[in-house]
Amino acid sequence: MQGTVDGFSYGLVTPLVAYLMACLGGALGLRCTTRSMLVARSWRAGWLALGSVAIASGIWTMHFIAMMGFTVKETPIHYDKPTTFASLGVAVVMVGIGIFIVGYRGATGTALFTGGTITGLGVASMHYLGMAGMRLNGNLGYNTLTVSASVVIAVVAATAALWAAGQVRGFLWSVGASLVMGLAVSGMHYTGMAALSVHLHGTSNSPGGDSAAALLAPMMIGPLVFLCLAGVVVMFDPLMVMGKPDWRPTEHRPGVPAHSTVQYVGRRHLPRAGRERGHRSSRTPQNR
Repeated sequence: MQGTVDGFSYGLVTPLVAYLMACLGGALGLRCTTRSMLVARSWRAGWLALGSVAIASGIWTMHFIAMMGFTVKETPIHYDKPTTFASLGVAVVMVGIGIFIVGYRGATGTALFTGGTITGLGVASMHYLGMAGMRLNGNLGYNTLTVSASVVIAVVAATAALWAAGQVRGFLWSVGASLVMGLAVSGMHYTGMAALSVHLHGTSNSPGGDSAAALLAPMMIGPLVFLCLAGVVVMFDPLMVMGKPDWRPTEHRPGVPAHSTVQYVGRRHLPRAGRERGHRSSRTPQNR
């Protein structure tokens, strides 16, 4: 028996909130990736790690907010907690690998293709592993062609986002890239859901696991708190708020370590001629 699937049981509420979460995670992650290209190598790993977890948390939260609106009319849906949270771990690891490749090798050529592919596969793996954690009175089936399309969308979106992060063009550029990334991730999610079909069992056994409502609080609290903390770090980082002059990469190619010298904003530098005149005027008669 075929189940009646509804992915929008709350109307547009869950898709819109899910999209905003994907944009938030993407914006923070891209800003951290951009920031990593403006600092010395010793600080780069920290910024890349923060960006990786931000992107993965935003995408993971987006997925399960969207799943709150997913129902099968003939059976309740529960979730296996270990599998559900394992999908977050997979997302963090694979997104992190892709971002570290671009962060250290540059957002061009082979490094960009490799990093984008791994990051996109991480997003897709998170999605389908999260779906594997579903428990209902039936079996899940997927259309192979539609699943392939969702994976391609994820890879293309990840590659485009990493390329945008490597351009280092300022705040508005990062915001625009995050909006596109959120749209692509949401599109990947709903394309994957369009590939889904549910084949119900003849029995009426209750599925095991926790309900979506029971998982909502612990699922949202951790990632949301982390995203808020990451947002605070990004907002109060000096190079993020000082303006245009600080958005010049220290090297011509993204991903190359910055010089160890630091320019202090606000320090006034007199012209050479002025300094020489001031030096000469300060000389005493005994020194002439």
